[in-house]
Amino acid sequence: MKKFSLSILVLLLPALQSFGQQAFKSKTAGAGTATRPRNVIFILSDDHRHDVMGSTGKIPGLQTPNLDRMAREGAHLQQAFVTTALCSPSRASILTGQYAHTHTVVDNETPAPSGLVYFPQYLQQAGYETAFFGKWHMGGGGGEPRPGFNRWVSFAGQGVYYNPELNIDGKMVPYRDSAYITDVLTDLTLEFLKKRDRKKPFFVYLSHKAVHAEFSPARRDKEKYRNLEVQYPVSMFSTANARSKRYVKGRQADSSGRKINYADIPQWVRAQRYSWHGVDFMYHGQTDFDQFYVDYLETLMGVDNSVGRVLDFLKANQLDQETLVVYMGDNGFSFGEHGLIDKRHAYEESMRVPLLARCPALIRPGTRIRQMVLNIDIAPTVLALAGIEKPRQMQGESFVPLLQGKTVKWRDRFFYEYYWENAFPQTPTQYAVRTDRYKFIRSQGVWDIDQLYDLQEDPDELNNLIRSGRHQEIARQLNAELWSWLGKSNGLYIPLKPIRQKKNDHLYRGTW
Repeated sequence: MKKFSLSILVLLLPALQSFGQQAFKSKTAGAGTATRPRNVIFILSDDHRHDVMGSTGKIPGLQTPNLDRMAREGAHLQQAFVTTALCSPSRASILTGQYAHTHTVVDNETPAPSGLVYFPQYLQQAGYETAFFGKWHMGGGGGEPRPGFNRWVSFAGQGVYYNPELNIDGKMVPYRDSAYITDVLTDLTLEFLKKRDRKKPFFVYLSHKAVHAEFSPARRDKEKYRNLEVQYPVSMFSTANARSKRYVKGRQADSSGRKINYADIPQWVRAQRYSWHGVDFMYHGQTDFDQFYVDYLETLMGVDNSVGRVLDFLKANQLDQETLVVYMGDNGFSFGEHGLIDKRHAYEESMRVPLLARCPALIRPGTRIRQMVLNIDIAPTVLALAGIEKPRQMQGESFVPLLQGKTVKWRDRFFYEYYWENAFPQTPTQYAVRTDRYKFIRSQGVWDIDQLYDLQEDPDELNNLIRSGRHQEIARQLNAELWSWLGKSNGLYIPLKPIRQKKNDHLYRGTW
């Protein structure tokens, strides 16, 4: 029966892709005209966690004046999340408005299906001049041009911080003399804006490499935070054992009065502590937590500088009042919580991202939005500002009404998915449902305990309530909702992708 169902799915895939293309044609042919098309600049950073900005006060001494300016002069969407905390799946969700199991880009190696439609294609059809600058990172390749963009600048894979080689409209262009990738991408973005067709509205997608590991700041920012006091999170040592590294340079968060359920910390979390993504063996011993912390913050300064340069250009060219600038991270990042670094898992620091929006003509200064906004909402939001009706295949919603301060019916929960990868096998497949109060996490394919947290009482996810008698009905209900969502959204067929390389983890490297 399973083989029969999978065969039917394979047969239907071309038809589903054709449906996406037909939806694209029909929507763009009748693009709405009630809304005057608005210029939009979308700035995406890599691995920037939601609270690492000066304005949040999370890290004393951190300065991000331009991100703070966006929050001050526009909207800070304080409950922004990704539906998969991994580069390629999240980026595909932003571009398509779909969950990972729908667009099927479920890991960093998978190429996008040929029938996938990216929202800038709709903008092009509606008369926009569109441009992409930076990290594409879907399915390898050399950064070659993709559909939906009049101007194209990208690079292969993760790229490099210094002296990049860029694919500019199909031609490879090398940069030398210690050219820094964040600055180069910003230079090319501003050059496009200067030379754009002023008779057309524009959409710019500026996609930074920073702050992806291994971190490398601009030369002007090196040593900027060498004396900054490192902040160790309250759960950093909850998974420690006798052989764990000792970290004593920074400040340990106060755990007094906090209930930590040591017994029900999943074994895969404990094991991951000594891995590429754990604080005891970070990047296989290439660095340690204290240095990594400083390198990350110094690399972030280049992104903040980029945001400032874009805002200054808009002001100098009388575009700053009407242009919507959106800043977002493609996923969060752990800073030692549960003994982990990186993302992928379903803890808050992994799935939450910074999301800022500035447009004085649309958004009141100092707007704070508490509703849960997702990466799949970006595409329908930008299309709404262009007067284009949301295509049928998109699963997100426009949050324009929230930016305008309107009271509208909005989601009170969302669903999360992450699929196991051969390259980083220490994190199992994760499914989760998060409400305003609770989070339920299932780990698929491992013999281990699942998790339930009361986020109001336990925002740091220290006390796993999965065995609590008082919470069994909540766990049952959230589990039912999770499987119902997967069923209704065609998510019960895990998109299995071929593995063509040997293992690379430190325990089983070189084996098949």
